[in-house]
Amino acid sequence: MSDLEEVRRSGPLGTVLVIIPTYNEADNVRSIVTRTRAAVPDAHVLVADDNSPDGTGKIADELAAEDERVHVLHRRGKEGLGAAYLAGFRWGVERGFGVLVEMDADGSHQPEELPRLLTALKGADLVLGSRWMPGGRVVNWPASRRFLSRGGSTYARMALGIPVRDVTGGFRAFRAETLAGLGVDTVASQGYCFQVDLAYRAVRAGYHVVEVPITFVERELGDSKMSRDIVVEALWRVTAWGVRSRCEQVLGRRHTGQHEHA
Repeated sequence: MSDLEEVRRSGPLGTVLVIIPTYNEADNVRSIVTRTRAAVPDAHVLVADDNSPDGTGKIADELAAEDERVHVLHRRGKEGLGAAYLAGFRWGVERGFGVLVEMDADGSHQPEELPRLLTALKGADLVLGSRWMPGGRVVNWPASRRFLSRGGSTYARMALGIPVRDVTGGFRAFRAETLAGLGVDTVASQGYCFQVDLAYRAVRAGYHVVEVPITFVERELGDSKMSRDIVVEALWRVTAWGVRSRCEQVLGRRHTGQHEHA
């Protein structure tokens, strides 16, 4: 590790912004915001609401009126998880936040585990909350869902050649400098694939990515946003990225070999 990298990773983190995308999460938003503020009192929370018809945005406004560290980003309509996070990233970076956190609104990501992610970030560029490493676990998932998620992470890791055990997980903490170096404005993927995309970019760019074990708890209230389209998108995009990566490696070795024999 260079001296510059060591300084960057051991430097102060700055103010934390926890981004919570919502769509029809009226049953969950008050609880998750309250728990997050209790778990990390110095952090700010941004609820990025996609014009939820169930009144989630109104509840978020009430929370913001009660707490100056809670903010609401009202978006025009349902545009997907990736778009909501990208909007939240831009909002946070423009306001000088040093750490941007991704966290679900449904309670599946435990806010009480966030301090461990932030502690790990002091020596990293990106920290991933991992269900599939020693110490990580999933609660209340059927075997089929567990197989889909773990299998998806394994397939992505092998296809892309990256040492990340939970590449599809969505509980993450980024340094603002890391996001700036990932070219997030060019990200077009959604859902699982959005998470794979950012992790893949971070590893390829040489950032120090650390995984921390978490307990993932299936939502108790509201409806899951998982769909067949999200899974299909992830499969074909990851396959395409993997093929491209292998082609680049082959061409790179061939180019090096040509120079060696010139």
